[in-house]
Amino acid sequence: MPMFFARSSYSSTKHPAFQNETNRGGPSSIFVESVVSLQISIRESGDVAVVDLRGRSTLNDGESELLSSRLEKLIASGMRKLLLNLQELTHADSSGISVIVGTFASLRRQGGDLKLLCPTDRVRKVLTVFRLQNIIPSFEDEAQALASFQPLGYSAKS
Repeated sequence: MPMFFARSSYSSTKHPAFQNETNRGGPSSIFVESVVSLQISIRESGDVAVVDLRGRSTLNDGESELLSSRLEKLIASGMRKLLLNLQELTHADSSGISVIVGTFASLRRQGGDLKLLCPTDRVRKVLTVFRLQNIIPSFEDEAQALASFQPLGYSAKS
């Protein structure tokens, strides 16, 4: 049976997209979803939703459909900046990559953005096969990834 995980840095409130859903087994301050071999938790940092993924995102057992559903729900709730934390995503097949690419394209059309955090070597290889490593921004440091969403400051010309 999959285990739920939590980190102390999660926001103290659920994301509005998930207010009517219950959290089975984790702290009430976050939403954690688990299906067979994929766990998804969502936290906010300013106006960025950080989506922590743990396990596998594959066509088997519906993991990719679950991921797609969660990301679509975030976008429908008005979230336009997503950071997918892939540090603990052990495997992603073409269906998992398709979800990421579809979400990236959807957000870009709506003036938003999606970035990747800490893709594992295995996931990085899949991104390379699909030639996505230079299209979807990827970061190894969460603070830098979050800062990259912020608009550049403008200085007044005199």
